[in-house]
Amino acid sequence: MEQAIHYISSAVLDLEIIDDILRSNKKLALSEEAHLNIEKSRNYLNKKISESDRPVYGINTGFGALCNVKITSEKLTELQENLVRSHACGTGNTISKEVIKLMLLLKIQSLSYGNSGVALTTVERLIDFYNEDILPVIYEQGSLGASGDLAPLAHLALPLIGDGEVYYEDTILSGAEILEQKGWEPLKLQSKEGLALLNGTQFMSAHAVFALLNSYKLSYLADLIAAISADAFDCNLSPFDDLVHQVRPHRGQIKTAERFRSFLDGSEIASSEKANVQDPYSFRCIPQVHGASKDTLAFVRKTVKTEINSVTDNPNIFIEADKIISGGNFHGQPLALAMDYLAIALSELANISERRVYQLVSGLRGLPAFLIENPGLNSGFMIPQYTAASIVSQNKQLASPSSVDSIVSSNGQEDHVSMGANSATKLLKIVENLNSVLAIELMNASQAIHFREPARTSKRLAQVLQDFRKEVPVLKEDVTLAPFIQKAKRFISDMEIREFAD
Repeated sequence: MEQAIHYISSAVLDLEIIDDILRSNKKLALSEEAHLNIEKSRNYLNKKISESDRPVYGINTGFGALCNVKITSEKLTELQENLVRSHACGTGNTISKEVIKLMLLLKIQSLSYGNSGVALTTVERLIDFYNEDILPVIYEQGSLGASGDLAPLAHLALPLIGDGEVYYEDTILSGAEILEQKGWEPLKLQSKEGLALLNGTQFMSAHAVFALLNSYKLSYLADLIAAISADAFDCNLSPFDDLVHQVRPHRGQIKTAERFRSFLDGSEIASSEKANVQDPYSFRCIPQVHGASKDTLAFVRKTVKTEINSVTDNPNIFIEADKIISGGNFHGQPLALAMDYLAIALSELANISERRVYQLVSGLRGLPAFLIENPGLNSGFMIPQYTAASIVSQNKQLASPSSVDSIVSSNGQEDHVSMGANSATKLLKIVENLNSVLAIELMNASQAIHFREPARTSKRLAQVLQDFRKEVPVLKEDVTLAPFIQKAKRFISDMEIREFAD
């Protein structure tokens, strides 16, 4: 069976398309449109260089604070390759293969519009890397998120010229080894190409896309798990009545209440008469809190969608206007602000989740203290709440915005930077932390709702609990809980949810 292909073109990339490319393991190929745009741009640049020796930044000059140093034509390849090697200064942990693959996809997309001046062979080699799962080794630390993600993108580019390292077939090879193994010659970068590869926001934007793909799923699961908790805590349904939300019609709030009514439809517990007139805010205000995070997701998605369908290197080539313009599209401020905002929104989902865990173990609403028979002899679910609290506290530290910081670099030429790469890496940690907190809430909710029997929850939630209890059973006495937390995390991670509705 022939493998499906995604054709790189000017058609808009969005989360659903990227998700389909990744899940279907599609290969990439250039459309005729992209092929033509790349060649026209390169031919135009070659013509300009041959007609004039006027200094043009990054094409026949040095870089950054060395922008006024003119470079002779016979040194242009050396200039570009020196740029790639000298800028490969990444350190810290390596980033995941999933994010590297996204970086390749988004770099190819950005170069395909014909405003970057790269050679067709360079883009095709990037596509070869993507299609063959040759993934350059890239480090978390090194980018200021302005002038492009210079250090990480330099590591992305190194193997193209036979340097650096790559992941290939569960091993790490040098750039020279992978080229030899594939029978490919190292690229000889032409004028502007090194800068086009290194300028750009693909480190930040790949992290943002990866975070969004996971955040939509976690937002859905936050609602689903909170609905189980609500029944477990014998909560009122009235706070989810549509009338309440129509008089304060934030889109995310309305969506959350609607989803809750769907999840709890048919629940005997939810429809039973309540002794408690009101519930704690962590239950009663779920539509308002979860909804605000949904609205943040929508904003961030809009920003990221614009970014991944943009040209973010420098200078930019405009053939019809006959201009080569040095600008600042590499500056990551839009992404830095958006990712900081998303980090705050996800932290709040974890924050309110931990509060529901606390309520469930507090011995209220007819539930035993710490959700265990014979409390005292057994500590039950006392300490998972501690674990959730420690994670939530860490999230509060991680949610402090990176985008408010800037440190001058390049002898003052690059005097304001976004620090968006730091926004990106800590955002992924918050995504992982949210997964952990929701897993702990699901463990507690499953245990708690057991004590409501024989009253039944909805069929939808009962099915989730039935599947979950195959991994994490209802506990009768104290056991080592860490393995069950890991099983709960895997259960959440393995759930197939493709939910991208704002």
